[in-house]
Amino acid sequence: MSKLLERITVNPKQCGGRPCIRGMRIRVSDVLDLFAAGLSAEQILEELPDLEMDDLKASLTYASCKLNHPVLIA
Repeated sequence: MSKLLERITVNPKQCGGRPCIRGMRIRVSDVLDLFAAGLSAEQILEELPDLEMDDLKASLTYASCKLNHPVLIA
């Protein structure tokens, strides 16, 4: 999993510091939006030919890690 996450980069001078894929100006949220719109992985790769299948997996893994935070009950 950590190898996949190495594909996600965050640069404060790029895309407002939002997570991007391999230093490109393709944000993780762009990929997630395309999945949410109903596109398949193959369709996303056609739409964004600079991406690779592992980039899509990395985007999903990154989102999953960010959402999987502990909930503290006081």
